[in-house]
Amino acid sequence: MSDDRGMSTVTVDDVRAARELLRGVVVSTPLVPSRALSEQLGGPVLLKCENLQRTGSFKIRGAYVRIAGLSERERARGVVAASAGNHAQGVALAASMLGCKATVFMPAGAPLPKIAATRGYGAEIVFPGPTVDDCLVAAQKHADECGAVFIHPFDHPDVVTGQATIGLEIMEQCPDARTIVTPVGGGGLLAGIAAAARGLAEEAARETGGDRKIKIIGAQAKRAAAFPPSLAAGRPTRIEIEPTMADGIAVGRPGDLTYAMFTDLVDAVVTVTEESISQALLLCLERAKQVVEPAGAAGVAALLEHSYAVEPPVVVVLSGGNIDPLLLSKVLRHGLAGAGRYLVVRCRLKDRPGALVTLLSELAELGVNVLDVMHERVAARLPVEEAEVLMHLETRGADHSEDVIARLRERGYTLTLS
Repeated sequence: MSDDRGMSTVTVDDVRAARELLRGVVVSTPLVPSRALSEQLGGPVLLKCENLQRTGSFKIRGAYVRIAGLSERERARGVVAASAGNHAQGVALAASMLGCKATVFMPAGAPLPKIAATRGYGAEIVFPGPTVDDCLVAAQKHADECGAVFIHPFDHPDVVTGQATIGLEIMEQCPDARTIVTPVGGGGLLAGIAAAARGLAEEAARETGGDRKIKIIGAQAKRAAAFPPSLAAGRPTRIEIEPTMADGIAVGRPGDLTYAMFTDLVDAVVTVTEESISQALLLCLERAKQVVEPAGAAGVAALLEHSYAVEPPVVVVLSGGNIDPLLLSKVLRHGLAGAGRYLVVRCRLKDRPGALVTLLSELAELGVNVLDVMHERVAARLPVEEAEVLMHLETRGADHSEDVIARLRERGYTLTLS
């Protein structure tokens, strides 16, 4: 595997060779059926759990294949990478296993667990700016100045080929898969999986004389979706990224290689909202018992928003599970709110003894769990005879929430939903 291959050429033979190289380095991650998603789609849905991979994401595959392909002289100069966290860990571990120094450029706001893990694998970390794109520029400059080899997070054939080994596993674990859905940032993961899946499908068609069809779909966070405008423009196009919880796929421009592969191999790229991502993360945790980071749950979010686009059996890649516990608590609250199971309510009531106790008793009667209460009695916006309570409430779902709000209003309370 080398740079002088055709721009969009990653062959099945390349991927098979990469799998042999990775034997004993990575694990073949499980394919787990999701009853909840299968019921929603009316057909089998399976989760490819790369969140259970070494370093907590698929990135070790591509990083190891890329670094293993370097000469001894290149490895002696060290490697450099840019990443929000998962590629950083993959490069750091791969470099340590292959005996070379790694310097990783990470965004200033990268999750602390990812920073700690990257440093724990032996890499030196530099924080050049707030975005992955800032890190890419700084890392490339560092590589040019010191002679280290830049390990691109997605736009290199060896990296794509390493990620493509997931496609081999999927096709072996679910030979009748009709749709594969994968989170997309720069595109290396889905480009690789698409190359492997389509290559195997073509091999099977030649052997049987049939026509094995498989649909390949990418899912991007709506606030960081560079592929749809790029595909519309006919060339890789840079966009301004908005803040998104899915930091792992917040990439402002597709790679040249991955863009070329997408135009040949990928059927569609859909976008997903922050609400869908948080609900997907909640579903993975609650129903599938899988801890997944927001970027890793984008494929599940695509099923929640775009079920019309897929044909079962569907395989959804959970690309990573490295989530900061503090972010997890926030996202879970966000997901619960989106599912109608978490309410933040401001309630006006009479400022008299027993009023708050009465309100809380009525909430208990309605089957609501009160998580937090802040009682305010003196404020310029409040009439002298009134107080206000800010409450965080847990309900049994959207219908229950609507019923609670309606009942409280019937009893004379003035409510504002936050």
